[in-house]
Amino acid sequence: MGTAAVGYRSRYRRAFGSQQRRARQEIWTGTRTFRRRRMSVKAIRALDRGLDVLRIIQESKAASLNDLYLATRLPKATLLRILKTLIGRDLVRQRIADGAYVPSYTVSKRARLFDEETHLAEVAAPILADLCKRVRWPSALLCPRLDHMVTIESNRPMSDFDYIISPNPVGAFNVNMLRSASGRSYLAFCSSKERTAILARLRKSVRPGDALAHNASKLDKILAEVRARGYGTRDRDFGGDYDLPRSKANDGRNSIAVPVHAGDEVVGCVNLTWIARVATVPVIVGRCLAQLEEAARTISRRMTT
Repeated sequence: MGTAAVGYRSRYRRAFGSQQRRARQEIWTGTRTFRRRRMSVKAIRALDRGLDVLRIIQESKAASLNDLYLATRLPKATLLRILKTLIGRDLVRQRIADGAYVPSYTVSKRARLFDEETHLAEVAAPILADLCKRVRWPSALLCPRLDHMVTIESNRPMSDFDYIISPNPVGAFNVNMLRSASGRSYLAFCSSKERTAILARLRKSVRPGDALAHNASKLDKILAEVRARGYGTRDRDFGGDYDLPRSKANDGRNSIAVPVHAGDEVVGCVNLTWIARVATVPVIVGRCLAQLEEAARTISRRMTT
């Protein structure tokens, strides 16, 4: 082999080797740069705040704007922007009854925390809002709690007559099962098996408000009348207090209530409340029962779609 050929190979190796070294160096430098960039990526502060607010709402089940302020110390204007975003993404909803922010049914379902009442309240909220616009008197959605009823949603704040109902926190007030319109409506239309279980618990009670549970014939007649009419009414001696008669505790109101179904099951009741001295039960039934029943049917339909 000639000297020229050897010299060419030598120069080629030096040039090619230099290129390889530079390529390896560039790759290594780039990798180091990528690693540095990856390690130095900053968290998104706004997202972190939003997730923190969502966590607080989920853990507390319901939180007011002030509750969130006390828990996070974020400015209320910032919290309102976060809440608007969470509502827009269907992660949170604002309850009509008290303005509290609660986890949406959608996010509960995604987390496999199926909560029938959360779903029911969420479905009912816009329907109750529409009902209030048409009849003006306030309504509430109530569900059973073993031996009494509780409100899980209400359009009271939207009503022209919101003052006639105390702004109790949702679920904080036990409504008598045997004397209230909602309790009687629920007992009349729930399954016989559930009704038997509820009445068995009530018969163990020594509270004056549960005394009717011991008079089976009278109670059966009352519930049969409710089923025949299609709606429940208050006991004439019921003035809103769980135990006391109207002569000792009178809220000045009257109510009617109709059942809400999910398929074949009764899951709650929607009531309508008004000032008793303004109108009798037959007058309110003539004016408002059709709208109340339509609202209950719409809730029932949407619960199964």
